[in-house]
Parts: sequence; structure tokens; C-alpha cells
Amino acid sequence: MKRVRVLYHDNCFDGVSSAAVFSRFYKGHIDQTAEIEYEGLTHKAGQQISEELFGPDENVIVDFKYCASDRLTWWFDHHESAFLSAADEAHFRRDRSGHKFHDPSYKSCTKFIAHVTRTVFQYPIPDLDNLIYWADIIDGAQFPDAKNAVELKEPAMRLMLVIEASHSPELIHKIIREVQRKSLAEVMKDPEVLSTFEKLYAHHFESIEIMRRAATCTNGVIEFDVSAHDLDGYNKFIPYYLFPQSVYSVGVSQSPVRAKVSVGTNPWTTREHRQNLAKLCEQYGGGGHSVVAAISFKPNELDKARGAAREIAQKLQDDLKGK
Repeated sequence: MKRVRVLYHDNCFDGVSSAAVFSRFYKGHIDQTAEIEYEGLTHKAGQQISEELFGPDENVIVDFKYCASDRLTWWFDHHESAFLSAADEAHFRRDRSGHKFHDPSYKSCTKFIAHVTRTVFQYPIPDLDNLIYWADIIDGAQFPDAKNAVELKEPAMRLMLVIEASHSPELIHKIIREVQRKSLAEVMKDPEVLSTFEKLYAHHFESIEIMRRAATCTNGVIEFDVSAHDLDGYNKFIPYYLFPQSVYSVGVSQSPVRAKVSVGTNPWTTREHRQNLAKLCEQYGGGGHSVVAAISFKPNELDKARGAAREIAQKLQDDLKGK
């Protein structure tokens, strides 16, 4: 029996959904007898994806940076900053397997994978359309307003909270398997998922109050530092919920594996914004998309993260002043 190791962007609704859609495609179109296992990937400072994470047979990376290894058999990503180096990109360009795909025009990797399976491999998965829809809404921040993004009324939004804030790989992998065959509402009724949500939901409202105390908005740029709190998985729309007049946000958080600078654009701003945040964060070793990006530092480099956050916030304020 072939073993397929799927490495996905951990604690991310789009990463989890990408793993689920790819798994359905692989089992349905490539090898229905394959045994699929999962491993979450977290962005870290100076990160190289170790080949020790790969299994003995097929290895897949979805919604995460490229790995220039001949042991990588499938790859899908939609981030602008998809390559750690020019050499990695050259390795991708030389690939002739027809199993590696990159398109930063997609708002979600899930929708990109679904497009490829349908158009390249003639394998549509219509019963996962709702999952694909919500992955695109969530990762592309295509909500009608910040209130809708923060109050978590829909099953998909509640599942997003569990995925983003849970520290249990076993639970995340269970969700990946469940969403392949159940609706999001049915998955939310699972006793383990529901009990986890209820605990996290209370903490979610605490995080709004923590953010309210920690954040300031100057010249259209929100700044906050929640590194003293357990908020590595906070809802990224809270800053815009608190400061609807903002254009950008720059935040610092910390977890046992990294100090992180998160940089985003208010999805609901009506003001012109021209900064490419992926390019801006690449200057500090990070990356992402043009409208949302991040930088990961080592856990003991919190001061360095704070310094980078301050510099980026100043650059964004200066840019807005110049309009």
C-alpha cells in the first residue's frame, strides 16, 4: 500500500481545506488504496523544510513554500513569496512532472487545487464546493464587514476558530478527514470539535478585549503587541473590527516556536493603498501575499521582531501621509 504524506499550512483554514481537497482528489483519481497521513507546517525563522518530514513514498506540500527536493512529488501554493531562494524557484521551473503548481492570483490555495484537479486532471469534486467556497472567503478576507468576520456565526467561521487556535494535531487531522465527507455544520457537531470550540470561543472574546487594550491606530496604521499573551492564533480581523478607519495593521505575537510580525491590509478600507506587503516583509526574511504577510523570528528574538514591526509601521504611515 502506497503511503502519501501531505504537509499543509498548520492552524490555517485554507491549509486544512487544501489538504482535504488534495486527499479527495488523490484517493478518487490516483490511488484509492493509498494511506494518507498529515503533518502541519509552521513558518519559522530561516526555515528550510527538512527531508526528515518526508515519508518513504509520495510527499505533498499544499499552501506552503516550495521545497527543492526530488522527494517532493506534489506541490500547490498560491503565495507570492512561495520560494525561499532563486535556486528553489529554478528547481521548480525545471520540474517536468506535471504535479507542481503555483499561481499567486488565487485568493485561496484550496480553490486553486480544485481548479487544477478539475481542468488539468478532469476530476471535479462538486460535493466539496461549500468547503472550497468558505476557504476562499476566509483566506481572501471576502467578508461583507469586520463584524461578520469576528462574530463567528457561520459553521465555517466556528470551525476556523478551532483550526486556527487548537494545539492538537490529532484534532486537526481528524477535521481534515471529516470535511472530506461531511458538511461543515456536521463537522461542528462532533463532540470533540464542539467542546474545543466552546472553550476557544470564550477565549476569542477575551482576545478582543486584550487587543482593544493593546492596539493603537495612528495615521491609518494599527500597531499592537500581544506577545505577553497566548494569542498566536488570534482572529486576524479583530484589529479592523476595533479600528474600521484603518488601512494597515502591524502586530507582534509570540509562541514557543517563534516571535511573529503580522502585517495586513484592512479588507474594508476605502482608502487607496499601494504597498505590497509580501515584498515589504521579504526585506526582513518573511513574505506572503500583497495584502497580508508575516515575518517569523526565533523565539528569543522578540526585540528584533518589535524593531521590525516599528520600522514597517513607520514605512506604512509615511506612505499614507504621502498620498
